[in-house]
Amino acid sequence: MRNRRLPAVAGRFYPAEERRCRDEVAALLAGGAPREPHDGIPVAGIVPHAGWMFSGAVAAHVMCEIASRCTPRTVVLFGADHWLEAARHAQLYADGVWTTPLGDVSIDAELAVRVEEVGRGIVQARADAHRREHSIEVQVPLIQGLWPGARVLPILIGPAAEPELVGRLVARAAADRADVVALGSSDLTHYGPNYDFTAHGRGRAALAWVREVNDAAMVAATTAMRPDEVLAEANCHANACGPGAIAATLAFARERGAAHGRLVDYTTSHDVHPRGEPTDFVGYAGVVFERASGSTREPGSTPH
Repeated sequence: MRNRRLPAVAGRFYPAEERRCRDEVAALLAGGAPREPHDGIPVAGIVPHAGWMFSGAVAAHVMCEIASRCTPRTVVLFGADHWLEAARHAQLYADGVWTTPLGDVSIDAELAVRVEEVGRGIVQARADAHRREHSIEVQVPLIQGLWPGARVLPILIGPAAEPELVGRLVARAAADRADVVALGSSDLTHYGPNYDFTAHGRGRAALAWVREVNDAAMVAATTAMRPDEVLAEANCHANACGPGAIAATLAFARERGAAHGRLVDYTTSHDVHPRGEPTDFVGYAGVVFERASGSTREPGSTPH
């Protein structure tokens, strides 16, 4: 019997009822259209993973940027590891389906086999590691709405699980596939008493520090494609909850021909839903990585 991963956060992070979920996906994707034309060919992106009411628009913007210039048949999803299931080794969901309110999405089992082969001792195939984690789950209905029929390859990865190596290995496993893109799932700074992080006080000054200093440093390391700096930033400044996922995505993107990333959206939960003076809030960034359209390197996707 094939593995079947059931929703863990439907009804909390996004709608559990099929009609409502489909309508919200459609609304998010309609609002995510690219704001200006670009010539590069997308190979990967960074998306946030809070509830859709907070960060869904940023995630949709990234995916729509990718969709404007390519049509992937498989989306590799590097997920943040909130439950410490991937603290020492990346955890691959290698076969079966993921179920969402919109139906089933197939795992790219053929690519999973290749990843297991090249990543032996580095990547483990363990479906149960994914059972509670939301960082990948919240992206899947958006993928279903944007790329019907696309398969996914979920990989949880912590910052100490050799994320840069994992990203390179996954890209090499897909080296002959021009229809694969990767998305890394991470939010940025979690600030306020609810997150036990109030180093710069409260209110507007704290929000400005998060936006202009702490999150800006993580965005700079990400768009410059410096995995070591991403990991160091998160360790020292707590400005990403999925630094392993970011680092893996950077390595994947560089292996696929990207030289830098482009910030396509940034906001915070307070900006999206302000409730008086800022107290507890989270930063969200959307980044797209592209290879030059004239490059001889193959992208992880197919232009259309």
